[in-house]
Amino acid sequence: MHTDWDRMVIFNLHENPRGRGIGVRNDFYSETAGRAVDSLFARDVDPPSDLLHVSCTGYASPSPIQRLISRKEWNDRTRATQVYHMGCYAALPALRVAAGLLSHCGNMCPRAEIVHTELCTLHFNPGDHSPEQLVVQTLFADGHIRYSVAPGEDWESGAFEILAIREEIVPDSLDDMTWVLSDWGFQMTLSRDVPGKIAARLSRFLSMLFACSGMTYSLGAGDSIFAVHPGGPRILDSVQEVLGLEARQLRLSRTVLYERGNMSSATLPHIWMAAASDRDVKPGALVVSLAFGPGLTIAGALFRKC
Repeated sequence: MHTDWDRMVIFNLHENPRGRGIGVRNDFYSETAGRAVDSLFARDVDPPSDLLHVSCTGYASPSPIQRLISRKEWNDRTRATQVYHMGCYAALPALRVAAGLLSHCGNMCPRAEIVHTELCTLHFNPGDHSPEQLVVQTLFADGHIRYSVAPGEDWESGAFEILAIREEIVPDSLDDMTWVLSDWGFQMTLSRDVPGKIAARLSRFLSMLFACSGMTYSLGAGDSIFAVHPGGPRILDSVQEVLGLEARQLRLSRTVLYERGNMSSATLPHIWMAAASDRDVKPGALVVSLAFGPGLTIAGALFRKC
């Protein structure tokens, strides 16, 4: 938290106005992500059948979960799967992958653990003062989290039953959001058209998501809680307006954005965690989860709180 720029590992701005290059940043990511994974699993003794690592802000091979499996001596009992570079919506594909893996567990104990390590601030470019990059640097933050996916007999109070998962790519939108390598780090571009293009497809998307679970979607979705990835305040405002939602239905999404920022793929799981522990979200409540990312991709899931 200091501002002695000469001692900064990445942002030693007197020497490197844009920050150090991508190699140094990725080394820092590998070290930090490894510490985070070790901390999140420090007390675990029983191995899961599957361990998934989700991230779009750095890479390491062997990955942090492969190193964890080796240290824990889970080598012949836990499968490692990387879910990388999908951006802010990656928690939903991770759920889909975990559910698929659990259906092929054989004699292993069927439990998947998903862990996110996101260091968005690692990729800031202090030398770029454009309005677009100022918005990016204001919104994005760092976050780590882990959670479990298990068959129905292992559910606990406050868990969520997965009713449906769906993804689609918005037509004519490939260049509206990008996340690409540059010399100094990963670089994001965001189009002003993103909220409008998402809004134009959202009602149709939700109708198909609800249909996947044998239900019918209606404007406002009754008393459902909406766990929406807060790409920014404007995204939440747009979703609330187009879907006719009450403020209470998006309360948790706004709270997480205000308290923690946009942690990329780790954000949705933080909102799920808040909904799981919130007494106002009663057992039996429907939770509609939505996230958006490069593609433009709209991803969604329908949960029921246990």
